[in-house]
Amino acid sequence: MNPVLPVFKSWVPVWLIRITMFIVIIPGLLLFGLSTASAAGAAGYYGIEPADVQYSMIAFYAAVAGFFALERRFFVFTATREYFLISTLLQVVTSYICFHTHSLPVLFAFRFMQGMANCMSTSICITLIFGSLRSERAREIGYSVFYGLLLCITPVSTIVTAPIIDAFDFNVLYKFIIFAYVPGTLMLLLIMNNIRLSKKMPLYQLDFYSFFLYSCLLCSLGYILLYGEQYYWFQDQRIVYYAMACIALLALIIFRQLHLKRPYLNLAVFKSRNFNIGILMILTLYIVRGALGITSQYFATVLGMDPIHIGYLMIANIGGIFLGVLVSSRLIILKRPMRLIWLYGFFLLLIFHVWMWFLFSTQADAGTFIIPLIVQGVGAGMLMAPIIIFMISSVPAALAGSASAMGVFFRFLGFCSSIAIINYFQLQHKAIHVNRFQDQLSGVEGIAGDRLTAYAKALSAKGVAPDQSVRIARGMLGRAVDAQASLRTMMDYYLFISIVLFVILLVIALFPYLNKTRINLLASQPSPVGY
Repeated sequence: MNPVLPVFKSWVPVWLIRITMFIVIIPGLLLFGLSTASAAGAAGYYGIEPADVQYSMIAFYAAVAGFFALERRFFVFTATREYFLISTLLQVVTSYICFHTHSLPVLFAFRFMQGMANCMSTSICITLIFGSLRSERAREIGYSVFYGLLLCITPVSTIVTAPIIDAFDFNVLYKFIIFAYVPGTLMLLLIMNNIRLSKKMPLYQLDFYSFFLYSCLLCSLGYILLYGEQYYWFQDQRIVYYAMACIALLALIIFRQLHLKRPYLNLAVFKSRNFNIGILMILTLYIVRGALGITSQYFATVLGMDPIHIGYLMIANIGGIFLGVLVSSRLIILKRPMRLIWLYGFFLLLIFHVWMWFLFSTQADAGTFIIPLIVQGVGAGMLMAPIIIFMISSVPAALAGSASAMGVFFRFLGFCSSIAIINYFQLQHKAIHVNRFQDQLSGVEGIAGDRLTAYAKALSAKGVAPDQSVRIARGMLGRAVDAQASLRTMMDYYLFISIVLFVILLVIALFPYLNKTRINLLASQPSPVGY
């Protein structure tokens, strides 16, 4: 029996189904990274700090992770078309409110609601994708393609949003997202039959208490990891209070799940050794992924590239991702050892970070970075889907839902940890380098004065007043010191990530048990969102 026919109308070709799914998924993926499309633009429009912009994205991600376990109950209760319309309407309405508001609490609240609605719509899309595939091989390709799209969120967001930000205010991005939902929604409603994808179950015994506690834990944990370095960690009472809240919420959640007949999150998944190994791999991957943001920052702050040209450069990374996805899916189909695939992927990421460490300079040609960005994309593309497949295959089918939910949690944790590590390097290491450069300038007799004099003379030769030329020269020297300190900080961060990758490669190489793992793709569906 062809599973496509009951879902989609008989006249709809397969290629149209795939195009429609792609058009439906893209706006939701863009909505996730919208806050950081231009952190400076968002901060200026809303009158907030850049860290607050990042936290709006964390609130979105926390909603996805917290609502995932509860979302399935609504999914099986509501007919598919109606459920899709509800989720799309929620995303459009919340985007419209974010378009108009200037209030930070309102922004956080509705970004959280966007995350819940996005979890709903993406759940439908991934279910339709996997329901339309006809063989185990096609399912393997489906895993790889879907998670490959997730890896493209950052570069695609840069490419799509850069021209809009260049011409309009930041909030216009939300208006763009609203219109982006229209074609996909109309196409999907046109080609779908009004059916249910699973047997209807009544909405009883919904565990809203666990959802509330779990979401509070995620938001508190995200707050600590984002603002901790800025507030000097436990020297600030806010971090202490949030840490105490995290400990209390975690204890309460564990106690509650162990005593519930139908737990919101079944902690039995941690009895699987393979699942725990998968947790280590996914945490490492998400921490390493944050380095790509540092690369974009380097292009913007040190090389002075505008967002549009950075987007053009990131096309190379997207091409590398799809190449890596193609290679990894082929290796999975050929049943190559999972350990071998991981070694390939992490080794390519190690090559990228070491290569970039040598390429960092205050002056460079943009074309120099094309091949390294392709290498980074291939490495990430080879890792994402195999790690997810490994995790969801390591638990019994009865625990698939909890395994997927916990997988989203650890991806959320890796994402926030990456932000915390980057903040540490940008705030601590940069200050160290600034002080060091200033000491060197003042310690070497006459070097700072000679440079200031040279700058001032050059400006005076152009007709600038003497007192003004000195002030401008001091500013130029300060910017040069700041650029060098930023560059050294980025090099320190890439060196740290290279060490992490070297250690994880040793762990994989010295852990032969991974070769004995059998991958069972039919054991469970993937989590609908894995940003």
